[in-house]
Amino acid sequence: MRIGIDLGGTKIEGVVMAADGRLLERLRVPSPSHSYAAIVAAITALVVQLQDRVGADERTPLGIGTPGAWVAERSAMKNCNSTVLNGQPLLLDLQRALGERVRMANDANCFALSEAIDGAGAGASTVFGAILGTGVGGGLVVDGAILHGANRNAGEWGHTPMAYLRHTHAAQDGESTVFDAMRGKLADRACYCGRQNCVETFLSGPGLAKTAFELFGATLTAEEVFATTAAGASGDLVNLQAFYCDLLAQSLAQVLNLFDPDVVVLGGGLSAQRLLYEQLPVLLPRYLFNAEFSTKILPPTHGDSSGVRGAAWLWD
Repeated sequence: MRIGIDLGGTKIEGVVMAADGRLLERLRVPSPSHSYAAIVAAITALVVQLQDRVGADERTPLGIGTPGAWVAERSAMKNCNSTVLNGQPLLLDLQRALGERVRMANDANCFALSEAIDGAGAGASTVFGAILGTGVGGGLVVDGAILHGANRNAGEWGHTPMAYLRHTHAAQDGESTVFDAMRGKLADRACYCGRQNCVETFLSGPGLAKTAFELFGATLTAEEVFATTAAGASGDLVNLQAFYCDLLAQSLAQVLNLFDPDVVVLGGGLSAQRLLYEQLPVLLPRYLFNAEFSTKILPPTHGDSSGVRGAAWLWD
């Protein structure tokens, strides 16, 4: 057995997983995101509760998926959108509470690892996991191992500049005029990382909601933007859906030009939108180095359990 913990979002999720990947137990508790000490205490209590339920103990391997990254040289977290974690010795505190069995990795990396081992990317040499949720993140798995990078930043495409934001459009069949007009109405956006116009500020759920408001004055969630089919949606919504798909293709193309993965697995709340899987294979070749395109764009096999499963898989 092994235990996985995921700190993403407003919940802390924990699972106990068998050696073959079956989930034996699963629990979620609210995340006390206002307090670092409370987060450490909540993780510790959740691990103990999971152990008690399945008869595990303090020797059971434990993996934890976190926002941001652990910097070993400084013994501190960085780049966490849960900002109370930044600068904190999270790994050391968890090892003090739970033992040396703790391994830790970025939550998007854990998502990618889960899907690469026994999910949508199983059997592929290179898998990129692209998270489209309240934020935008990513992870790259090569031959079954996470590529962390020298600065622990590999896969963080959400904090690259939004591609072609202030340039004329490369689309075909009259889309250029429509999309260029929409792009021209978008104001620059500040990102919590301190820069402007990061991919996350446009392609996350909140980013899409902000685009709907800037373009049409509509107060909609990202899910509501995609809630109706193209046949039943208003002209504005149809254009906005197409515009989002095109922005996503432009940004993902930068990742594909660098890494050329075999499989891209979409995660996060927006990954449930079927239109993305219909449009991305058509749109991506427009922005790639050449039009040859065999990368598979797939939904996650394990849904919202992928991140926490990947944390458990940190013990291979």
